[in-house]
Amino acid sequence: MLDRLQYVKQRFDEVSDLIIQPDIIADQKRYVQLNKEYKDLKALVDKREEYITLDANIQEAQEILADGSDAEMVEMAKMQMEEAKERIPELEEEIKFMLIPKDPEDAKNVMVEIRAGTGGDEASIFAGDLFRMYTKYCEARGWRTSVVDVSEGTSGGFKEVIFEVTGEDVYGTLKFEAGVHRVQRVPQTETQGRVHTSAATVMVLPEAEEFDVQIDMNDVRVDFFCSSGPGGQSVNTTKSAVRLTHIPTGLVAQCQDQKSQHKNKDKAFIVLRSRLYEKELAIKQAEDAVKRTSQVSSGDRSAKIRTYNYSQGRVTDHRIGLDVFDMDGVMNGKIQKFIDELQLVNNTEKLKEHDVF
Repeated sequence: MLDRLQYVKQRFDEVSDLIIQPDIIADQKRYVQLNKEYKDLKALVDKREEYITLDANIQEAQEILADGSDAEMVEMAKMQMEEAKERIPELEEEIKFMLIPKDPEDAKNVMVEIRAGTGGDEASIFAGDLFRMYTKYCEARGWRTSVVDVSEGTSGGFKEVIFEVTGEDVYGTLKFEAGVHRVQRVPQTETQGRVHTSAATVMVLPEAEEFDVQIDMNDVRVDFFCSSGPGGQSVNTTKSAVRLTHIPTGLVAQCQDQKSQHKNKDKAFIVLRSRLYEKELAIKQAEDAVKRTSQVSSGDRSAKIRTYNYSQGRVTDHRIGLDVFDMDGVMNGKIQKFIDELQLVNNTEKLKEHDVF
């Protein structure tokens, strides 16, 4: 264990020296990459220090027990050794998972797109419920959310809503939320009390930086139009909304959330870059899927991943067979149990692929 972690410590020292070099600071892409590596290595180095301390505690306790001259010290040494031996196996498991090679996209911010699917007005209402669920979850995590574009439903909720999430390791946390979410409940519009099934699709796109995706402006058509929906006279009567069309791929991105045309254009470009980046990422994920079959794949947006059954108060994640009987809590953003279990399964699969020890 310590031999493997010694290489980590050596690399940590190298990166610590590199990130203060002027030529590295001047290269923004390289600087960002090294800062992320520094942060990941720092967490491992801290675990290494804890391991060394525990190992030293065991050796010290063994010496005291071997001496045996002080009864009080012997009793304390027994407790110290017991605590250390109990903690070491847990620590080794933590270190194993931390040594699994990370996806470089996991640290990125994301664009989340929620679209109403089958179910008419009820699907739009459900899309609105999912939007509320995710924004409450992000708020609890200390992440910032910002609406980019909305298309409101006729009876509430959204036909489509796009929002940005910024924070720490956002994509690595939210990526498994991508897919079809299904709801089974009596709609507000139902007069006979019958249970209906509706659906909404969630897409989670890693937010691409300018150096991730290069866009030739000659390939982009820019259209300006008046914003729709709430926002006041200045929003609805001036051409502040922006729509970008990437001609080679046909991908479209628009933003009408800001009063400023310039700000809307900047946000629309972030969406467009993210969609282009996700398109490339989807190809890579498909290639990876040929090599291994993952039950928690984040690439298939057409797969039904979760059902929200209101009459039974049950939320079921179909990929891992997990049932949670706390509908109110889940719809108020308490989805961490699903995320933890999905990440555990994914990390366990990766652990089998990579010979960590």
